Amino acid sequence: MVLGLIVIVAIAAVLSYNRFVSQKNLIRDAWANIDTELRRRYDLIPNLVETVRGYASHEREVLENVTRARAAATGATGSPAEQAAAEGPLVAALRQLFAVVENYPDLKANQNFLALQGELTNTEDRLQTARRFYNANVRDYNRRVQSVPSNIIAGMFSFKEEEFFEVDESLRGEAGVPQVDFSGPGPAVSFGGEGAASAPAAPPAPPTGSGDDVVPPPPPSTAA
Repeated sequence: MVLGLIVIVAIAAVLSYNRFVSQKNLIRDAWANIDTELRRRYDLIPNLVETVRGYASHEREVLENVTRARAAATGATGSPAEQAAAEGPLVAALRQLFAVVENYPDLKANQNFLALQGELTNTEDRLQTARRFYNANVRDYNRRVQSVPSNIIAGMFSFKEEEFFEVDESLRGEAGVPQVDFSGPGPAVSFGGEGAASAPAAPPAPPTGSGDDVVPPPPPSTAA
C-alpha cells in the first residue's frame, strides 16, 4: 500500500508539473499576441500623426507628445507591468490628439484619416481581446501557484507568479486603450473597460494632476 501511495503521489506531482509548464507556455503565447497588437498600433501612429499635422500643424505640442510617448512605449522591453507603465502616457497622448481632431471637420472627413482610424479601432479591439485572454491565463496560473497542494510543486520547481498586463487606472480611468468613433457627435475617443459597452466617452473632468487627465479640446474655430 505504501508503494501504491508513493506511485499515486508521484503521478500527481508529474501531472501538476506538466500543467504548470503548459500554463507557462500559454501565458507566453498570449503575451506574444499582445506584443503583436502593440507593434501594429505603433506602426499606425506615425501615419496618423502626419495626417493630423497636414491639417493642424500648429498643434505642435500635442503631436510631439504623441511622438515621444510612442518612442518610449516602443522602446519598453521589460516585464508586462513595465510595458503597461509605458503604455499609459501613450494612451493619454492619443486622447489629447483625438480631442484636438474634433476641431477640424475637414480632417475628420479625410479618407486617409478615416482609413487610419478604422485600422486603429480594429487594432484596439484585438488588443483588448488579447489582454483579457492573457490576464485570464495569468489569473489561473497564479491561483495554482498559491493553492495547496500545487504550490508545493511550484515551490520545488521555481514556478513564480506572473504579472498582469493592466494600464494604470490613473491613466485610463475605467478603461484601456482608445476606442475611436466618428459615427456621431461627441468626443472621438472613448475608453471603455473590460465588459464595458463602446459608447462615447463622458466629457473629461478638470485636470487633477494624474496621468489620466485629458486636456479639454480648445473652443471650436469660428473660421468658415
